[in-house]
Amino acid sequence: MFNLNEIKELIQLVDETSVQEVEIENEGSRLVIRKPSKAETVYVQQATTAPAATSQVVQAPVNAPTTTSAPTTPEVDPSLHTIVSPMVGTFYRSSSPEAAPFVSTGDKVNDKSTVCIIEAMKLMNELEAETNGTIVEILAENGQLVEYGQPLFLVKPE
Repeated sequence: MFNLNEIKELIQLVDETSVQEVEIENEGSRLVIRKPSKAETVYVQQATTAPAATSQVVQAPVNAPTTTSAPTTPEVDPSLHTIVSPMVGTFYRSSSPEAAPFVSTGDKVNDKSTVCIIEAMKLMNELEAETNGTIVEILAENGQLVEYGQPLFLVKPE
């Protein structure tokens, strides 16, 4: 079985190289990481431990049937700006467990305001608001694994 950190590292490596597909078998499990074509945005996931990301991810026992599902995106008011995750990683609302969150619902932000940290491969990446406005909703939970392109915040632009 593959652990989550190994999967995240493999996804990152595939994304950073010209390799289009990697297939690995280990202890009766098979992991396939495939870069989607420009026109395709389908994420395939088997078993419950494989994260979906910019690459297609499949993890299942060898000879298991394939199931396909697309990620669901909540309906969003088109007048709101959505801040999305630029990478696969762990979402943190503050710089440390003892620190106050960077932002809360109702807070005013500008394009340079730090709104969260995404930890990827032991690197802490600060994410900025990208726009001036007010935080309307926080869509991710502290410590949650987030996917590339996953909506994290809704901001009412000013």
